[in-house]
Amino acid sequence: MSYVSNREIAAMSTEAREARLLELQEELLQLRAEKALGGTPSNMGAYKATRRSIARMKTHMHQN
Repeated sequence: MSYVSNREIAAMSTEAREARLLELQEELLQLRAEKALGGTPSNMGAYKATRRSIARMKTHMHQN
């Protein structure tokens, strides 16, 4: 799952946020590799949702 809401992030502990951020970054890496190989992504909105979730996660981490 690539989408993470603000409520979910606020409820997470610091360690959980860091772990989830790594998962999202790995997912984005896989989506980029799939795109680079010329294949069509299985979910067109996954790339955008993953990037935004990573940004949302980093924002919460820097605020605290």
